[in-house]
Amino acid sequence: MSNNVLHGSPWSAFAGPNLGYVMEQYDLFLQSPEEVEPALVELFQQYGAPVLVEGGVEVAVTGGAVTSQADFSKVLAAVKLAQSIRTYGHLAADIYPLNNRALDKAKVEESAFGLTLADLAEIPAAVFFKNVPAGIQNGRDAIAYLKSVYTDKIAFEYNQVGTTEEHEWFQSQIESGALFATVSADEKKALLDRLTHVENFEKFIHKTFVGQKRFSGEGLDTQIVLFDEILKTAEAKNVKNVRIGMAHRGRLNVLTHILNKPYDMMFSDFAHVSNELFMPEHGRLQITKGWTGDVKYHMGASYVRDSGMTVKLAYNPSHLEIGNPVVLGSTRATQDDVFVNGSAQHDATSGLGILVHGDAAFPGQGIVTEVMNFAKTKGFTTGGTIHIIANNMIGFTTELYDSRSSTYSSDPAKGYDIPVIHVNADHPEAVAQVGRFAAEYRQKFGKDIIVDLIGYRRYGHNETDDPTVTNPETYKLVSKHDPVRVLYGTKLVAEGLVTEEQVKALDNAAYAEMQAAYDHVKEMAEKDEHKHLEMPEALKVDFPQVDTTTSVERLQAINEDLLVFAEGFEPQNKLGKILEKRRDAFATGKIDWGHAETLAFATMLQDGTPIRFTGQDAQRGTFSQRHLVLHDKNNGSEFTPLHHIQDVNVSFTVYNSPLTEAGVVGFEYGYTLENDNVLAIWEAQFGDFANMAQAMFDNFISGARAKWGQKSGLVMLLPHGYEGQGPEHSSSRIERYLQMAAENNWFVANCSNAGNYYHLLRRQAALLGTEGVRPLVVASPKYLLRHPLAAANAEQLANGSFQEIIEQPGLGTKAEAVERIVLGTGKVMIDLADRVKDGADFDHLHIVRVEQLYPFPSAQIADVIAKYPNAKEVVWVQEEPKNQGAWNYAIENLYELSEGKKLRYVGRPAMSSTSEGDADAHKEAQAAIISEAVTETAKVK
Repeated sequence: MSNNVLHGSPWSAFAGPNLGYVMEQYDLFLQSPEEVEPALVELFQQYGAPVLVEGGVEVAVTGGAVTSQADFSKVLAAVKLAQSIRTYGHLAADIYPLNNRALDKAKVEESAFGLTLADLAEIPAAVFFKNVPAGIQNGRDAIAYLKSVYTDKIAFEYNQVGTTEEHEWFQSQIESGALFATVSADEKKALLDRLTHVENFEKFIHKTFVGQKRFSGEGLDTQIVLFDEILKTAEAKNVKNVRIGMAHRGRLNVLTHILNKPYDMMFSDFAHVSNELFMPEHGRLQITKGWTGDVKYHMGASYVRDSGMTVKLAYNPSHLEIGNPVVLGSTRATQDDVFVNGSAQHDATSGLGILVHGDAAFPGQGIVTEVMNFAKTKGFTTGGTIHIIANNMIGFTTELYDSRSSTYSSDPAKGYDIPVIHVNADHPEAVAQVGRFAAEYRQKFGKDIIVDLIGYRRYGHNETDDPTVTNPETYKLVSKHDPVRVLYGTKLVAEGLVTEEQVKALDNAAYAEMQAAYDHVKEMAEKDEHKHLEMPEALKVDFPQVDTTTSVERLQAINEDLLVFAEGFEPQNKLGKILEKRRDAFATGKIDWGHAETLAFATMLQDGTPIRFTGQDAQRGTFSQRHLVLHDKNNGSEFTPLHHIQDVNVSFTVYNSPLTEAGVVGFEYGYTLENDNVLAIWEAQFGDFANMAQAMFDNFISGARAKWGQKSGLVMLLPHGYEGQGPEHSSSRIERYLQMAAENNWFVANCSNAGNYYHLLRRQAALLGTEGVRPLVVASPKYLLRHPLAAANAEQLANGSFQEIIEQPGLGTKAEAVERIVLGTGKVMIDLADRVKDGADFDHLHIVRVEQLYPFPSAQIADVIAKYPNAKEVVWVQEEPKNQGAWNYAIENLYELSEGKKLRYVGRPAMSSTSEGDADAHKEAQAAIISEAVTETAKVK
């Protein structure tokens, strides 16, 4: 069978004895390939057996057929030449506006294959094409045509694409001329007008706001043209939502010309006049704001186009590519129908993600490959992303050889079966054609595609830089190079479509439009009240009061539903017994962590809250505690009990995620920004693994509400607790989340009880869609998952509520005798509970578990301390080292609450590592901590 049916096979060039010879050689190839000429072996491997189909596509050629062994070799060489042009034509293509890259034409020249034009003229055109383009008479015409489409202003890399259908489509679109659709006179004039406004926008800011940073997109002006064509094609394909992510360079032009942020509104940001004065009345433009604000080239916006399609540009910090997974998570949320029972229903055709990358950042930032790896995964696919490399051929200040080890910035994408199109940014019509093509491909095949838009950078990294300091040769070329608007205007003048006077008049009119907009800003400045934005009132509440109660009967019914399997389904024997014990847990009061969590999910679903849960082992649980998705022991089929409880009309979706943290956390955060009805949960395999997603916490989750006004209810479960398993399996680095805690930006909790965790989750679900919503960071347990002292009973679940603090039962009953009040959080508090048992012989002691660390429950703790007038010391106990954990955060809060009592720390000393790596050393240190915390002889006299 043929391995490549992309164009006509060479067999049609052979007739008579020559065809017989080839067929004999093929028989020999099947038996002893080493005895066959290498060139012919290659041909057999590529095209399979020689065939002659009468009346079909492949026919024997009579006129001009091969008549000698010499001619036979020429045909083989010509076929290899054609394939080389298709494969390597990009290396010889005219895709560099500054013409400062050496082109490699060796692989596309006839001489490299021992051929002459005369040789090619003797070969039939059918050798090269499945369907011969019009006007192609012979091999010479065919090779010239192939060069014209593969080495011009657009270059293609698609051999890495895996399927024959895609390969055929790509080649057909290129070689049939469909990709290079004729641009009408009116379309050309519209392109010139668009480029004139794009250039004048940058030019006006540069002249009017001297020295202000804007991170100009000049040199890649046609990026706007590219966006235009992608969006128009997407609209024609009934895409309803487009989500765009990009770093700062060129962002202001995209905001203005793609998101339709008015010129006066943009200029007001430079003039320090409130942009709210210029918000269009039509209501189709939306911009969110926080109360601290951010620089203008980090801001985003949302715009509803005439067709009804919503286009959003995501807010993004300066950390270049870090916004990529956030945008894709947002895109996925637009595609999911969550108001169905079972898993969310995914329709990738309804939403489109577009990511704009820097040429140095694309191969340099690992987060890029993380999101490309999502493309075919069930839980994270968005049905294909259009990646645009805004390629100005330079990094921060460095040349490309400092940035990568590959030929192109786009090369990492080829390992993911992604086609790449390189296009010269100085040729607007070519860019427009590529935009349409990329959107067509994405919608047809549901896969990623790369557009490498190659241009230059007219100014330095920002407009205050002098790039000649580091890149003198490059900027000699840039200084002599006309902007694309000038080049295209000259082209249209030469074509007779416009006159030079019309080009100049268009330029002047566009600049005048900018000036008029700025004049309006200056007029409105007098009306600007310069209001200071403040945190929403709902966020000023430390402890939102939410009713999370239900009934025991409802929980009992849910529990029974969860234990009914599909007919014929058999869980693994051990797991079946574990699940069966959940039936008795209501009577015994031993509802463990995973059980309580599942009941919380079930009640939320019945209450109308869709749930999306991801993590590297989320379905089972890292510690085999969850079992949300069961597998039949006989055939491996899956069964999700939460899909089969009564009265549920929303989705429950749980995915095991790829082995990546930054990408998945960003994705889930983006999902919550788009759909605030869904409770999205991410679980780290171990809490310390969240280190790999630190940029997401720093740049987005902790501060996006204050910077950009973006709300999220994302839940992050970070397994935490010291069990002697070594540094990376102990700490969730909870100190980092507490260090970033301010302005009620999130909740940070470390529960010691399954029932309290149940109510914490239900509280979070109830806050979704409200002004009081905020992310939730949970230091979740390992050892406590099955600990009897951490178990809950049905009454606690039904009629309890989330408790910010929990006082140790059995202690503090003799208030006058209490001399030490011990506070701490999480698993160590259960170790203490295990030590004090029912409180006998510990009259001197009272223990308080701080279940919510941020916002810190100061009022509740103050009330507890006030009950014990003879207390001499307040102790904070923790298993983490002194420079880690919650101590440095807690001490600031406890200093005033202790009211002159001694404030003391009990725990490990400061350490550079998070814990010991030896189990025996861990046990010894842990025992010492517990002993010091409770022993009466250690109290203050």
